[in-house]
Amino acid sequence: MTAQLRVDARARLGECPLWCERTGALYWTDIESATLGRWREADGSVHHWTLPERVGSFALCEDGSQLLLGLASGIALFDTVSQALSPIVPVEPDRPDTRINDGRCDRQGRFVFGMYHRKEEPVGHFYRVNRDLQIERLALPPAGVGNSIAFSPDGATMYYTDSPTRTIFRLDYDVDGTLGQPTPFVRLRADEGFPDGSAVDAEGGLWNAQWRGARVVRYDAHGTETARIDVPASQATCPAFGGAALDRLYVTSARAGLDDAALLREPAAGGVFELVPGWHGLPESRFAVAA
Repeated sequence: MTAQLRVDARARLGECPLWCERTGALYWTDIESATLGRWREADGSVHHWTLPERVGSFALCEDGSQLLLGLASGIALFDTVSQALSPIVPVEPDRPDTRINDGRCDRQGRFVFGMYHRKEEPVGHFYRVNRDLQIERLALPPAGVGNSIAFSPDGATMYYTDSPTRTIFRLDYDVDGTLGQPTPFVRLRADEGFPDGSAVDAEGGLWNAQWRGARVVRYDAHGTETARIDVPASQATCPAFGGAALDRLYVTSARAGLDDAALLREPAAGGVFELVPGWHGLPESRFAVAA
């Protein structure tokens, strides 16, 4: 099975696809272009918003027109209708060499994210945004490229990676936010690329996009590979389930760093791809701002 191009986005660094089941739309970010994209299934229309900073990741909100943005310098709320942006809550302001990277809401609706260091040195931390927009640092080892944040269907397991280590970790994750000890879940060989973003299906399988691997791989809850799907872009970045039945998998990708010869081989690089994998996903957890 090979993924087919759905949106020829030509993103420099496409990431964080999220399906909104209320509007039948897929959102994603092009980090290096500081834009958000939206594709509507009903009419195939594409819309872009330009933001004042790069958007490493984001979350859908209970307020349907709002998104919680992980901007390069901090967290903010963005209204897609009025285009109003709330004041930014800074993250690691003493480290201008880091920015917010991959993030997802846990099953309680709190936004968990990692950081990216421009030299990929393991100095950035992982954080959680609570409903009052207070940000707490999580007791996890620092990372150079915090990625692959995902949660099991029951919310009791969290996954993450520091991509340069080629290892996805798992840990117990309690309802009150208490973390267990991380243990290796999957290790990629050097010829398999690097683990990037992930999504979890309704059966608890982890789907991981593999940067420079041109594929998405499914692992069961024990870390055993159960499916491998080619993507016509070497720099696959992140998957997300979508469609009315949540039976389709959308995968973002990147063009950044590819030379002219590579782009001739991969004309769809930077696009958003779609496939029907044979598994169903779960509705995306939403962030709810405290009243």
